[in-house]
Amino acid sequence: MRRRGTAIFFLILGISLSALAIALNISWIFLNLRQVALLIFGVLFFLLIITGIILNTVFLVREIRRNEQHDAFLNSVTHELKTPIASIKLYLETLKARDLTREKQLEFYDIMLDDNERLLSTVEQILQASRTSEKQRAMNLAEIDIGDLLKETIGIVRSRKHLDEGAIKFSKPADPIRVVGDRSELQTAFANLLDNAVKYSGADPRVSVRLKTSRGNKAEVYIRDHGIGMARTDLKRVFKRFYRVPNNATGTVKGTGLGLAIVRSVIAKHGGRVRAQSKGEGKGTTFFVQLPIS
Repeated sequence: MRRRGTAIFFLILGISLSALAIALNISWIFLNLRQVALLIFGVLFFLLIITGIILNTVFLVREIRRNEQHDAFLNSVTHELKTPIASIKLYLETLKARDLTREKQLEFYDIMLDDNERLLSTVEQILQASRTSEKQRAMNLAEIDIGDLLKETIGIVRSRKHLDEGAIKFSKPADPIRVVGDRSELQTAFANLLDNAVKYSGADPRVSVRLKTSRGNKAEVYIRDHGIGMARTDLKRVFKRFYRVPNNATGTVKGTGLGLAIVRSVIAKHGGRVRAQSKGEGKGTTFFVQLPIS
């Protein structure tokens, strides 16, 4: 709150100085119409002051937004870490205090394992975001069959989310499509896209994955869901760190706001590109990934 209050103070100060500069300059012009040289100098000086004030105001507005995003990120991470820890503690205390049947014990173990997986996933995502920001970090490059990688990643996401076979459908081409890249990083990127598609699809997720080649010797992957969709203004912003889609303001979907930023960083390091497409809120989203074929 202190950072935000300081930023607002300087924002108001900048606006006030701008108004004062305009008033003084106009008064000065009317009092010195005959002094052309000084008039020109005054106009230039005025423009310089206004430019500085505008740049200062833009910087402050960006800082306010960045601080708000950081605060939202910290709140989300705190929730994502605290909730599974509290759940595991509760079930362990119950197991210790009560004499439960073997069936009930196994049920509790499964719940705790799921919470542990959620906790590890959050930690791994934060670590992955840190790693992707290291531009000099070496990659373990190898030739990869992108179809096999997608099939394996879909299986991991299905198992993690306890989904049936029809929840994520994959159209794999007959011929293998190979790219050169870091298998672990690419799998992380596609897992984040699939996890995002499932997470924003509601109680009955239906996700389709399609792989094909393009004329420019590129591998193209389309991941489409039928979930909440996005407004046009959000399509580019979703790849920024800590950004959360506004129609998730209700808090029904949790997350760190790092997943899609990691995707963009990984795909860019592999010489590819990623973008989002949506016809609007409630009409689903399609993520398009393009990678160079080896």
